[in-house]
Amino acid sequence: MLSKFIRMSSRTKILSFYAAALLFTIGAALTGLMISSVVIPIPTIVHILFEKSLGLGWLQNVEDNTFSIIWGIRLPRVLLALCVGASLALAGAAFQGLLRNPLADPYTLGVSSGAALGAVIVIFFNFTIVGLGDFTLPVVAIAAGMGTLLLVFGLVQLSSRSLAIETIILAGIIVSAFIGAIISLIIALSDQNSMTQIIYWLYGSVGMRGWSYVQLMLPFMAVGALLLITHYRELNALALGEDAADHIGVNVKRGKVFILVGASLLTGAAVAAAGSIGFVGLVIPHLVRLLTGPDHRHVLPVSMVVGGGFLVLADVLSRTIIAPQELPIGVVTALIGAPVFALLLVRERLGRSVRP
Repeated sequence: MLSKFIRMSSRTKILSFYAAALLFTIGAALTGLMISSVVIPIPTIVHILFEKSLGLGWLQNVEDNTFSIIWGIRLPRVLLALCVGASLALAGAAFQGLLRNPLADPYTLGVSSGAALGAVIVIFFNFTIVGLGDFTLPVVAIAAGMGTLLLVFGLVQLSSRSLAIETIILAGIIVSAFIGAIISLIIALSDQNSMTQIIYWLYGSVGMRGWSYVQLMLPFMAVGALLLITHYRELNALALGEDAADHIGVNVKRGKVFILVGASLLTGAAVAAAGSIGFVGLVIPHLVRLLTGPDHRHVLPVSMVVGGGFLVLADVLSRTIIAPQELPIGVVTALIGAPVFALLLVRERLGRSVRP
């Protein structure tokens, strides 16, 4: 009877975390739609959403420019921030679980550096692929990110027959450092206009992207999220160590490949759509684990929901804190994320020091 009560209590606690995460993200999305240079009331926002999506509405005489602001500008921006934040947080939770390293994040394997290099090359040479048009930059960035993952795998296979965690991390660091040097070289060779575009893009932004970027990112996000969430058991098993996971029947090598591909796909798509945005995939999974515990069955989806809401709020700050100018969203996430992560590390260290 007591064990049944404990299980029910634990289930209720987890459900409350899911509910709180959803409420947080919904509140963040409404805040992103409501607040900017023009504040629009929530009833008007809800009316526009129902009117545009379902043909239902209860308010009359909503001005055309208000419809345009919500549906054409703010909603795609909020949705893109949700997608990018969710992708980075989910990828961060997966990388930390796979590499068994709390300092791992979506940029560990150099996928983001590869995606950034693809985008920088497009900006520097100012070319357009026939048939892609404005999608040239994100498509090239995603392809470069996945190409970087293949390069990392190639280095790992050359140096080791197995996908050892230490070898993967080392290969990622080597590739990332090399790509970073190429990006720096391109920036040094750029003219003033190209340099400004490259640096601003590298800082990250979800502004002025529109519905096309949301539609571009959704398929990659869906595939990457599906790969990770369906392999949460492998992440739980790998937390015990590769040998222990192998002994309990987990195909360690196959699980690693699926997790790496899923997390890298999410990272590459996020960087391609919004530039380099740090600390989301580093901090959010830590905060979620403090609440839900280490079970990736809950860590992955909750991180995804909270990460989306966090980036929406960061975007609200980026466009209001020095309005009418905007801060790059990557600067805002770093200013928030770095102190929070430092506090988490200090808290964890103090907690270990007082244990017997």
